[in-house]
Amino acid sequence: MIRVLLADDQALMRAGFRALLDAEDDLEVVGEAVDGAAAVQLTRELRPDVVLMDVQMPRLDGIEATRRISADPGLAAVRVLILTNYEVDAYVFTALRAGASGFLLKDADPADLLQAVAVVARGEALLAPTVTRTLISEFVNGPGPADPVAGRDVLTAREQEIVELVARGLSNDEIAQRMVISPLTAKTHVNRAMMKLHCRDRAQLVVWAYESGLIAPRRR
Repeated sequence: MIRVLLADDQALMRAGFRALLDAEDDLEVVGEAVDGAAAVQLTRELRPDVVLMDVQMPRLDGIEATRRISADPGLAAVRVLILTNYEVDAYVFTALRAGASGFLLKDADPADLLQAVAVVARGEALLAPTVTRTLISEFVNGPGPADPVAGRDVLTAREQEIVELVARGLSNDEIAQRMVISPLTAKTHVNRAMMKLHCRDRAQLVVWAYESGLIAPRRR
């Protein structure tokens, strides 16, 4: 059973999500938060597996709420899935740095929502190509990394290559095909890199790859 907390200031939106999720045998909505502060409090009380987090909410926005949840050692198993109205959202990079595990459009198909919750609950990251492109755009238009080699010494050459492919948006299966290795071996390399770099998931690994300068955005 995947336990979900809904955080959105619109009652109609929460009702729609609840109806969809509660209709599934393996999903359970354990609570609803009307703002970011309530989301943090209820997350600490209920310990859901996944928080569906709206970005723009009163009192405390979804970004700061995500940051507080991710920073709490007692909530290390909780995953935050950001809800956004736009494919290219100014909050994407900030939310990933705050600890979000992925993004979902509010007008996504019901099947996509259910899949997204399942993916994030497994501890994986939900990074659609549009999100990856937004990340790249952030680095193309922003300042370069403060320390171009920060953290690279802990990774082997093979792990650096794997992280680069993750940051380019490749799945484990695609990485395996590119490097002529098994998907399990690719997954092992990805997990080992995340452990060495203290990244919660693939989303954090993508952020690290660009921030550290391991790869440079491809300018048009």
